[in-house]
Amino acid sequence: MAVAVYNLLCLVLVLYIDVGEGLLINDLNVDTINLQKAINVLSRIPLVDGHNDFAWHVQIVYDGDITKFDMTKDMRKYFPWDPKHPSQTDVPRIKQGHLGAQMWSAYSPCFNQYKDAVEKGLDQIDLIKRFINKYPKNFQYTTTADGIMAAFNGGKVASMIGMEGGHMIGSSLAVLRMFYELGVRYLTLTHSCNTAWADNYKATRYNQPVFYGLSPFGERVVGEMNRLGMMIDLAHVALDTMNDALDISIAPVIFSHTSSFALCPHRRNAPDEILKRLPVNGGIIMVNLYPNFINCTLDTVYGDDNRTASISQVADHLDHIKSITGPDHIGLGADFDGSDNFGEISDVSKYPLLFAELIARGWPEVDLEKLAYRNFYRVFKQVEKIRDSLSNVEPDDTHIDIKDIPDQSCITTKWT
Repeated sequence: MAVAVYNLLCLVLVLYIDVGEGLLINDLNVDTINLQKAINVLSRIPLVDGHNDFAWHVQIVYDGDITKFDMTKDMRKYFPWDPKHPSQTDVPRIKQGHLGAQMWSAYSPCFNQYKDAVEKGLDQIDLIKRFINKYPKNFQYTTTADGIMAAFNGGKVASMIGMEGGHMIGSSLAVLRMFYELGVRYLTLTHSCNTAWADNYKATRYNQPVFYGLSPFGERVVGEMNRLGMMIDLAHVALDTMNDALDISIAPVIFSHTSSFALCPHRRNAPDEILKRLPVNGGIIMVNLYPNFINCTLDTVYGDDNRTASISQVADHLDHIKSITGPDHIGLGADFDGSDNFGEISDVSKYPLLFAELIARGWPEVDLEKLAYRNFYRVFKQVEKIRDSLSNVEPDDTHIDIKDIPDQSCITTKWT
């Protein structure tokens, strides 16, 4: 009799969880009791995601025209069906996934570097602000750590801007400062190409460093970001660059969308030697959900692009990182709409399934709250405190040496 009652309750719970916005959260048959526990956690604190490329997806498909779609509807109906780049973000699925805060990525490809990368960065910031403003019932723009909970308490997704690629500052500290004024709250020091002042992860992959980390000007960039209160993002950078930034920064760093190298030896991931430094620095690694950074071996790490990743494999990365850093230095940065298919955690609706898996593995609710929100809030707040402590420090007027810029074809050096 007791078993029959339990089974009936589970059936009711499945129906309760699966209905809403016309979507199915529990389409993978995750334990429904744990799933409800996960939803309870995400209903009382905001789930922060460190990286989403929705703006870039809109840019490449609609040339930035936000009148061409409605985010309050299923975006899979608006984007051309593309098996290599399906839609992964919209308001209904955000609600289903209990996403509470998003760092929206302003991204420009590496081929814009030394040409119009600064302009492309401005285009992306403008686009992000426009779609946030278009849906005021759903999104609330914020530039502060405390703004996250304020938006969440108002029933909205706290919406912040991160910039993915140091090439978009045009090797100019003045441009960096202006991007901060426009609301950018983290800068990924490189994308998948070197800047004129920092090595990207491919320098580690191919053992072809240029600066062996940061150049002297790159060190100036890190220092100015500390002064501004802009988070230093080490996703995409070389191992030497990670170490240099950790040596120099007086503020906590972030990895906005990076997983564990020990479990998947892709050079985009963070090795244990770096993870061991995070507690000293106070920073956070926000785990990327993309299968190529979750499910790989030395034999497949740069091969098969058709691999998938299970919820369990993502949880393995979180377990491993937690075993190195403790529970205070982990978060999530899915990379949705910036990559192709994502396996079992296929879009923004699926976050509760991951939390249910962690509950099944024995994660206490206090650690789930840290993963979702409290770790990122602490880092963001500490970055702001260091900014405030440096308020009497003058802006850095250093200019990069023009000889350090490899492509000068679109650069002028005179004002008259």
